Amino acid sequence: MTRLNRWSGFTALFLALLTLTITLTINAFWLYRLDIHWLGITHLVNMSPTRIMHNYYQLLRYLELPWVTELNMTNFPTSFTGMIHFEDVKRLFLINHIVLVLSIIPAGWFLRQLHQRGEEWRLIRPAQVAAVIPVFLGVMLTINFNGFFIAFHQVLFRNNDWLFDPDLDPIINALPDTFFLHCFILAFVLFELGVGWLYWRGRHAIHQA
Repeated sequence: MTRLNRWSGFTALFLALLTLTITLTINAFWLYRLDIHWLGITHLVNMSPTRIMHNYYQLLRYLELPWVTELNMTNFPTSFTGMIHFEDVKRLFLINHIVLVLSIIPAGWFLRQLHQRGEEWRLIRPAQVAAVIPVFLGVMLTINFNGFFIAFHQVLFRNNDWLFDPDLDPIINALPDTFFLHCFILAFVLFELGVGWLYWRGRHAIHQA
């Protein structure tokens, strides 16, 4: 296996791991259900958990399905700038899903090639390096989540439409900052578990050899 093939394989592998982590976090409906109770969202929006989840599903359906072109939440109107922001989020979600689809097969093929060649030990160092990134981001998040959250949006979005006015976009009341903090924590944990599995495969291959 040439160096170029290895670099291409590792790129596909970590893109697949990153986009899979994001996809699993986006679709962690159970986390939002828990936060409805933990964060008192029912009181913030004066709505039952069932009704809140119904609107949440409507939002995610728009954000994740390319053939859904209009956002219609039953109990939460959306302003013009709010719609622009959700369109930007939808575009990012779709890019993530496309990258996942395009990378997961090459990533699986690369892992298979490493196994067949007895070179799974090559997973150890990249896994160690990749494991540091969530730790570094986690420290930043712990020190100043508000600053981290603002910087995150400034990097991903070209405007300030993500700064919702609760009077115009009441959905923001149902999506408190702490919920996004929990999403980041979940994503970091999932990514670390994936990296840990790669590291284990590398170490296991060495022990077997």
